[in-house]
Amino acid sequence: MQRRALRIELVLVLAVTFGRSAVTAILQLADSVLRNLSAARIPLNPRRSYFDLIDLGLNATFVVQLVAWGALGLYLLWRSGLSPDRIGLARFGWRADLGGGVGLAALIGLPGLALYLVARALHLNASVIPSSLSDTWWRVPMLLLVAFANGWAEEIIVVGYLLTRLEQLGARARVALVWSSLLRGAYHLYQGFGAGLGNVAMGLVFGYAWQRTGRLWPLVIAHGIIDAVAFVGYALLAGHLRWLH
Repeated sequence: MQRRALRIELVLVLAVTFGRSAVTAILQLADSVLRNLSAARIPLNPRRSYFDLIDLGLNATFVVQLVAWGALGLYLLWRSGLSPDRIGLARFGWRADLGGGVGLAALIGLPGLALYLVARALHLNASVIPSSLSDTWWRVPMLLLVAFANGWAEEIIVVGYLLTRLEQLGARARVALVWSSLLRGAYHLYQGFGAGLGNVAMGLVFGYAWQRTGRLWPLVIAHGIIDAVAFVGYALLAGHLRWLH
């Protein structure tokens, strides 16, 4: 594929996925800073309707959107001759991929929580509410779906797709890794400066792991686990632990 066509494709993909999210997040951060960042409450999984069944449908639509974003990245790579195997989505290996995912989740998750608490103490982060969904029969299954859909979309687009395309455009591996990590941090800035910094660090670790191993499944699994623990844990424990409020 010609370099010009690659550049156009890359701009368009980011414009409808996480590039757009990054611009929106930066504007939301500016709004929160002007109004008092530390007092802001940011719901990651907001209640989208007062009616439970409509809320279920709207959240399911959001999951479909995330899955479609990841599928779009895979499809465009496939159209240019790169199968999912080439970016690390070959047959799932239970021992290597699941074990690697759990390890990455532990490596990132606990320091990430500590960074969030420090950022909150320094008034550099909003109060993040992992879930504000009603206590319905579908709440936990939906939060799990959202968690792993996040992992699917972000790791395919921001790691597998973006790093591959940047390499094809002649970017050095380290430079591409930095750009990928900055993008990941940027679209999390709506939560505050701590979230942006933490996600840049996560991007560096995840991107480096992919560059070294060529496997994307562990990143998808790790991301899904981190989000699932945050979303479901908050939903189940928020009424029992005062520090979660």
